[in-house]
Amino acid sequence: MDAYDTGSEARHGPDGPRASEAPADPAPPRPRPSSADPAPARPQPSLDQPSTADPAATGPQPSPAGSAAPRPQPSPADLAPPRPQPSPAVTAAPRPQPSYGPYEQPSYGPYDSPSGPVGADPRSGVAALSLRYQIGAALALAVVAVTVCVHLGVTFLHVAPANAVTKQHGRAIDDWIYPEFEQNWKLFAPNPLQQNIAVQVRAQVLTGDGTLRTTGWYDLSAEDGRAIDGNLLPSHTQQNELRRAWDFFTATHGPDNRPVGLRGALSETYLRRIVLMRLDRDGAAGPGGSVERVQVRSVSTNVRPPDWSQEQVSDKPTHRELPWWPVTSADHGGGAR
Repeated sequence: MDAYDTGSEARHGPDGPRASEAPADPAPPRPRPSSADPAPARPQPSLDQPSTADPAATGPQPSPAGSAAPRPQPSPADLAPPRPQPSPAVTAAPRPQPSYGPYEQPSYGPYDSPSGPVGADPRSGVAALSLRYQIGAALALAVVAVTVCVHLGVTFLHVAPANAVTKQHGRAIDDWIYPEFEQNWKLFAPNPLQQNIAVQVRAQVLTGDGTLRTTGWYDLSAEDGRAIDGNLLPSHTQQNELRRAWDFFTATHGPDNRPVGLRGALSETYLRRIVLMRLDRDGAAGPGGSVERVQVRSVSTNVRPPDWSQEQVSDKPTHRELPWWPVTSADHGGGAR
């Protein structure tokens, strides 16, 4: 127990009064503020609402040097917690719009599709047509499909080996194929054509004074070759008309130059009209003359094999001369067209 404790009943010295006789304890001295003591933290005002306390009511602030002035006491206004202020009405911020790059496509959910709700896509193509036009389009498509199938089937029968179908319906197959869809497989044959064939013609001409004369041989294939050489866009007649006419004739005639079947006479008439047209172009009859008869021949020359090949072929040309054909007015009319 402290000897200087005022609450004790011990006597303070020999003559000191007793505790019951001692006067009332004075107020304890207020400690002086020291610079070492930390100052009590002041309550910070609310950021939402400024403090309404009067700055003058708080009194002077303590000096950092530690003067003898009494330490100010905080006012009740400073100790009271700040009253919460009603927050302003929250406004919805605008929804940011997405930005897409030059190669990006927006993705839509099931409820924000640009074309409306899911399952309500607009019609396109044939589905957008009325029922009548849909039926017409379906019929047209069916007709095209059937025609293509028939054409492929007839072409197959034409190039296939002889069989029961081609023997029974050969006429109908030829009528469908010739002349627009004729097939030529010589390029893919095991032994393709290795000859140069030139078609030549000569004529018996009745001159203006009533005499007959025979012209020399006109090389019609050479004329076509000169017209094609150096021409970037040669015509179909210059390339194929005479050659196809001669192939047509040889395919429908035997070695004795007699026609085989009904197409033989047709091929003969076709070739005769072509050569008459060429003779008229070259002026073979002369002024005042007319062509009375024509004769056609072919000159075939084998193509020389390459140097590395051991194949031996003859380089002498072979001729195939046809009989003289009389010329009628119908032949001249067909050639003029």
